[in-house]
Amino acid sequence: MVGGSSKGIGEAVARQLADSGASVTLMARNEERMKAIVDGMDESQGQKHQYLVVDFTDFDAYKTTISEFFEHNTVDILVNNTQGPQAGGALEKKVDDYQQAFDLLFKSVVFTTELALQHMQQNKWGRIINVASISVKEPLNYLALSNSIRAAVVTWAKSLAYDVAPFGITVNSALTGYFDTDRIAQLNSKKAEKLGISPEEVRSNMEEQVPMKRIGDPKEYGYLVAFLASDQAAFITGTNIPIDGGLLKSL
Repeated sequence: MVGGSSKGIGEAVARQLADSGASVTLMARNEERMKAIVDGMDESQGQKHQYLVVDFTDFDAYKTTISEFFEHNTVDILVNNTQGPQAGGALEKKVDDYQQAFDLLFKSVVFTTELALQHMQQNKWGRIINVASISVKEPLNYLALSNSIRAAVVTWAKSLAYDVAPFGITVNSALTGYFDTDRIAQLNSKKAEKLGISPEEVRSNMEEQVPMKRIGDPKEYGYLVAFLASDQAAFITGTNIPIDGGLLKSL
């Protein structure tokens, strides 16, 4: 099960898991887009793919939909991923904004994981992989909501990893750097408007910051998640793994 999988990183992860032999359930709002993705995913190893229409921004509705799904389905590999909250600095955001971000980024992740864990614990095997951000190590001043709530997710994940390890379940978080997605394009557009420069110049400046002098291809993200989901990664748990082309300067 891969959240936010109608485009960008989520789509790339879903496709790579399918290529690796998994039967994948996509989750997002765009049914038309997900149907097209499912129709084009690898089924050469007998995989059967499906999709679930959800809106992560409406937690009550999401809770109902995902609960109904787990009444008839089980999940061995859960990739927790949603769209990001609105950009903006700490002075721009009010307490209600943080509550909405908490519902989007934290409550949906924890609730989905609780449901998935029932089968994983019985089966003595499972993989929980959280799409997080390098901002949990080096906060980005224009992403106050994401900085705050994603930090809560990775510390929760660290605690969970300890508790579920005896069941053969691993819990890891990928710390996302700059990737070529619609989200980055939107953020760059907003930054360009604020600075009075072109989005192309913003992107060029972003690429210059990365030691590899480029931003990531979402397919590269899929490779990491597929590895963490595999038996080869059975002894890796409780980690926060940056995937950022060397951008982070901290240890």
